[in-house]
Amino acid sequence: MKSFLTFLIAFTSLISFGQTEIKGQIVDEQGMPFAGANVFVIGTYDGTTSDEKGNFSFTTTASGNQKLQISFLSYETIIYDFVVETFQSKVFTIKESLNTLNAVEVTAGTFKAGDNSKATALKAMDIVTTAGSAGNIISALETLPGTQTVGENGRLFVRGGEADETQTYVDGIRVGQPYGASANNVPTRGRFSPFLFSGITFSTGGYSAEFGDALSSVLLLNTIDEPTQNQTDISIMTVGVGLGKTKKWEKSSFTFNTSYINLAPYQLVVPQNLDWNKPVQSLSGESVFRYKFKNGILKVYGAFDYSTFDLNQKDVNFDEKIRFDLQNNNFYFNTSYKGYLNDNLQLQTGFSYGYAQNKIGISEDKVANNERTLHSKFKLRNSFSNRFKLSVGADLFHTNFDENFNVFGYGYQNNSIAFFTEAEVLLSRKVAFNVGLRSSNASIVDEFTVEPRVSFAYKVAENSQFSMAYGNFNQTARQDYLKFNSNLDYETTSHYILNYMYNKQGRMFRAEAYFKDYKNLVKYDGTQANFDSNYNNEGFGYAKGLDLFWRDSKTIKNLEYWVSYSFIDSERDFRNYETQVTPSFVANHNFSLVTKYFVSKWKSQISATYSYNSGRPYDNPNVAEFMSEKTKSFNNLSFSWAYLLSQQKILFFSVTNVLGTENVFGYQYANTPSISGQFQRQAITQAADRFIFVGFFWTISDNKKTNNLDNL
Repeated sequence: MKSFLTFLIAFTSLISFGQTEIKGQIVDEQGMPFAGANVFVIGTYDGTTSDEKGNFSFTTTASGNQKLQISFLSYETIIYDFVVETFQSKVFTIKESLNTLNAVEVTAGTFKAGDNSKATALKAMDIVTTAGSAGNIISALETLPGTQTVGENGRLFVRGGEADETQTYVDGIRVGQPYGASANNVPTRGRFSPFLFSGITFSTGGYSAEFGDALSSVLLLNTIDEPTQNQTDISIMTVGVGLGKTKKWEKSSFTFNTSYINLAPYQLVVPQNLDWNKPVQSLSGESVFRYKFKNGILKVYGAFDYSTFDLNQKDVNFDEKIRFDLQNNNFYFNTSYKGYLNDNLQLQTGFSYGYAQNKIGISEDKVANNERTLHSKFKLRNSFSNRFKLSVGADLFHTNFDENFNVFGYGYQNNSIAFFTEAEVLLSRKVAFNVGLRSSNASIVDEFTVEPRVSFAYKVAENSQFSMAYGNFNQTARQDYLKFNSNLDYETTSHYILNYMYNKQGRMFRAEAYFKDYKNLVKYDGTQANFDSNYNNEGFGYAKGLDLFWRDSKTIKNLEYWVSYSFIDSERDFRNYETQVTPSFVANHNFSLVTKYFVSKWKSQISATYSYNSGRPYDNPNVAEFMSEKTKSFNNLSFSWAYLLSQQKILFFSVTNVLGTENVFGYQYANTPSISGQFQRQAITQAADRFIFVGFFWTISDNKKTNNLDNL
């Protein structure tokens, strides 16, 4: 018995001699004790949990180099390398994981659709379910604050900027010609169908250093990564027909949409304000091929558009109408790849080519122009942690434009290279900021820009946050000027933005104040920009205002609505302006109310949109003061009704400008006074008092349930 006790004591002493005590304390980011954290040596069963004072202590038989792991749900895991024999008590700080939806996100100047971002103000389907949009992405965006309704143009005007101050991107690659061709004072449409896009990011200012050559805004369109099933869509409409097809394989998929539009039959029934010889006819299509690799996805996107029309336009300077006919060909190709090179390093690269050709007849004059655009992009984004991400990249752009007017030729070429870097930092769930820098060199200017970008966000409560943004932005002069004079400098602006956002359970409120300072704007002499005009960069201006947005899908069952209001004060001395005044495309007050109501009993979705803009300035040469008069206010009430005939068949009806309001966008004045000494004028009005649309949409899919109700 004595010998057994001696052996037991010796064995216990040997085991104790082979164990090492591991102890320490765990605290949170405020230095307070953290209880309940799991602490153990990786690869062993040796460990414990921290007590109410954050202390932990256990013994281990491991030796040499080891790894200590400390973890707790929704907190960042700590991995600590140590040598067992030399370990000393240590205090560890555990941090909240920021890879959660309730972390703060910079939202200043940004609206998103189609994801779970804090900046999501619209769902993807909202782009086409808005009454009056007629499936046009630009029309839907005009119901958001910060935009202007310029009805005689149809393009996107943002916060006092002209339409060419916004750049459009598909899957991160720039689009050279985002709009269809049109005649003077006849609105155009965006070229892209919303059905191929899963997400849209619309920046009203202060955008990322990744993008450039835009003084006001960028519009980012992201195509669908992976369709859910095989599907065929057939459309029969009062304006034409459409066909869509999606085919899905194990690792790849292919989607295409095509449509033929002919407005001639429609215009025989619905009166028009324009004198058409040949109404608009167009054949267009777009497609996406996708291939999923193990760590990334390749997309190949292509779109084409052929359109033609012929009309007679009244000009106050002539007794007879002027005949205008146009034939447009457009092609856009885009390929992009996005994937991970390792667990933390992401690669995004792509290439695009755009080609646009216009053949125009203006009475006896003939105009033909061609534009070719190229864009190549390379971007790396490394996630060093959930708290710090760094992006670096480069862009190459090429533009070649030439135009022939009768026997005269004009044009220019421009090659641009740009470099950018941006850091995204999450200090905590409450504090985040982005810091970026972009520099570009355009061959027509031959000078590198310096464009810093900074944004910051602070979460004041669980569902409320403030954001701020500042940035410098440069843009080469517009095509209308460069084709006559390619020696113009960059136009520049600075953005200052303060944003507040509340977002909780189907309700969102945004308020945003901003200031924009413009410099080096292009000026010219004469009544319009021409080959013999004198051009310079002595223009300047500002834009400041307040944007408000409220969306609610919770308060009333089956009803979604949003309300937006914008106030803008903007003045410019540019173009051929005599002094600094509010530009002709700016209305001080802009208001929109969009409603969508689903009636189960009727198997219907009913939508209505009301838009209001205060009067826009115009110059009356019969009075002394420049740009001193304003048009009457703009009003538009639109309505749509989607009726589910059967599970996969829908009848859709919509009317734009239900009340037939006679909106006036400005006036054209005669170049010379009449015998009485007065300059005669004519109003610039809508192409038609109303637009009435009826369509039948039939979906054939694998699950025999999918329909286009969400897309109408």
